[in-house]
Amino acid sequence: MTAVRERPASGEALRAVLAVRERPARPNAVRASLTFGWRAMLRIKHVPEQLFDVTAFPVMLTLVFTYLLGGALAGSPREYLQFLLPGILVQTVVMITMYTGVALNVDIAKGVFDRIRTLPVWRPSALVGALLGDAVRYTLASVVVVTLGLVLGFRSAGGVVGVALGVLLLLVFSFALSWIWTMLGLVMRTQNAVMGASMLVLFPLTFGSNIFVDPSTMPGWLESVVRLNPITHLVTAVRGLMAGDVTVGQVGWVLVASAVLVAVFGPVTMRLYATRR
Repeated sequence: MTAVRERPASGEALRAVLAVRERPARPNAVRASLTFGWRAMLRIKHVPEQLFDVTAFPVMLTLVFTYLLGGALAGSPREYLQFLLPGILVQTVVMITMYTGVALNVDIAKGVFDRIRTLPVWRPSALVGALLGDAVRYTLASVVVVTLGLVLGFRSAGGVVGVALGVLLLLVFSFALSWIWTMLGLVMRTQNAVMGASMLVLFPLTFGSNIFVDPSTMPGWLESVVRLNPITHLVTAVRGLMAGDVTVGQVGWVLVASAVLVAVFGPVTMRLYATRR
């Protein structure tokens, strides 16, 4: 059997299979972050179970606490809902901030993290994009809670503007809080460890606040602890915006706290991200 010798490809043949366009420009920081944010949203398409925490969970919390505790605490579920809804809104969104760190830890375990770091993009864009993608989830959860509240009889004295500003303030704080869980996602071994550590912090912060009852009804020592809770300050500001009686100090406290969280945990997270092996 005679072997067939292949002829070397001509210059014209090589040029035909090679790209003739110029190499695409390196994406800037904003574009890269938005791309990774879109990647975070695509996860919902492929794993729709992630929507449970932003749909079924807030609906269940709102219904259970409104109708289980409303009559005992405020005389009627409808009256209690006026006090409860801003708090439930805060609890719902704050609780799901931990999934930023969980998702990052999953990427590390699967090797996606190392692949992303080799790409010629602004290095922090993967983290910033993930946080932006989660901000969309926070917004969806907020829409679900507010819509359900309106159906059940919640009415905001602050009007549409008050509700929108309350949600916006909550999103700012949640974005800042997410940096803590992102840091944990980089240093902990498994996603279960990240989730466990996050719940260990979030559970007492949310339930040990003014979400469900007025702190003035608590024992003196407990009232002092609750009033020091940052979630209490956040709920007070959101509740004030929706009620139309918020003060500059209440909103300012939340904004300053958010800035401090980003200033402290942002650089630490970026340092861990850059040096992780």
